[in-house]
Amino acid sequence: MFYYLTELREIFFGFNVFRYITFRAAMAAVTTFFLCVIFGPIFTRYFKEHKIREIAKREDCPDLDRFQADKEGTPTMGGIFVVGSILLSVILWADLGNRYVLMTLLTTVYLAVLGYIDDFVKLKKLKPHARGLRARTKFLWQVLLGCFIGSYVYFNPDTPTNLDFPFFKHIVQLGMFYIPFAALVVIGTTNAVNITDGLDGLAIGCVVIVSSCLAVLCYLTGNIVFSNYLLIPFISGAGELTVFCAAIVGAGMGFLWFNCHPATIFMGDTGSLSLGGTIGVIAVFIKKEILLILLGGVFVMEALSVILQVLSVKMRKKRLFKVSPLHHHLQLSGWDESKIIIRFWIVGIIFALLTLTTLKIR
Repeated sequence: MFYYLTELREIFFGFNVFRYITFRAAMAAVTTFFLCVIFGPIFTRYFKEHKIREIAKREDCPDLDRFQADKEGTPTMGGIFVVGSILLSVILWADLGNRYVLMTLLTTVYLAVLGYIDDFVKLKKLKPHARGLRARTKFLWQVLLGCFIGSYVYFNPDTPTNLDFPFFKHIVQLGMFYIPFAALVVIGTTNAVNITDGLDGLAIGCVVIVSSCLAVLCYLTGNIVFSNYLLIPFISGAGELTVFCAAIVGAGMGFLWFNCHPATIFMGDTGSLSLGGTIGVIAVFIKKEILLILLGGVFVMEALSVILQVLSVKMRKKRLFKVSPLHHHLQLSGWDESKIIIRFWIVGIIFALLTLTTLKIR
């Protein structure tokens, strides 16, 4: 919305500042931060009054109950005001005529609704003994979204369907096979963030780190001078996604204000599915799908721990970890929750720094 004030710069030169992506990105982050900090307590009180609370007891893993006892009854579905603040900030500060911004907004809302339904089913106990929607139901809706995003990129002549590999100058053309590949990226990122969301501030802290780095990548990808110098694909209009990433960063820090250990509110699937899918879609649009594996290294480790655990149980009839995902395994191994969270954040920062080094080493 404010972006269009640049058309009035001939009347007042001060409006010219709204042209700059860096200014609008910074303001988007500040806006979402204060929206979350202001509305966080309001939503928390509302959720408490209406008993929208976390069901922490794990029937599938009783050993974790001793760690989860203090979390029982904590308000959840905080993702509502996180996503809401992001949407409002993007509407205020981004160029709404930009196709990538519009598609990313669609993704955010789509997955937020899916996550809300999942949380609603879980909290209202519409299905006995169910922890939300069935996995295959959520997976189906995610596949539809992933294929839609992949098809959009494939049929959009302005967006290449190639893979850009870090440390190498060469690219690989996928053609039509890019559609299932893009779907895999979106689905994988969506569920990886959701899996990581198990300890106070763990997932949202990592989301802030990844989104901060993505903001840099979006800006460089959308700038023809920087992209040519760094030998990365130039995507016209992708720079506007910097504003979107900055909005996620601000919202993440605002939510972390309440979600840090000990958390007073949880994000729920409303937030984790939406934020995870949004990160995946942005990576697809700026052609950093492969690099996302390194950047989201914490999410990859968490998802791999679940996959390896399932394969080990099915093939060897033995557990590889005491319990999956990895953060719960470390809990049962005697690690303090705060130590796990902080160390995972540190690892996430290291992965982000390594990601940025790939821009020059080619």
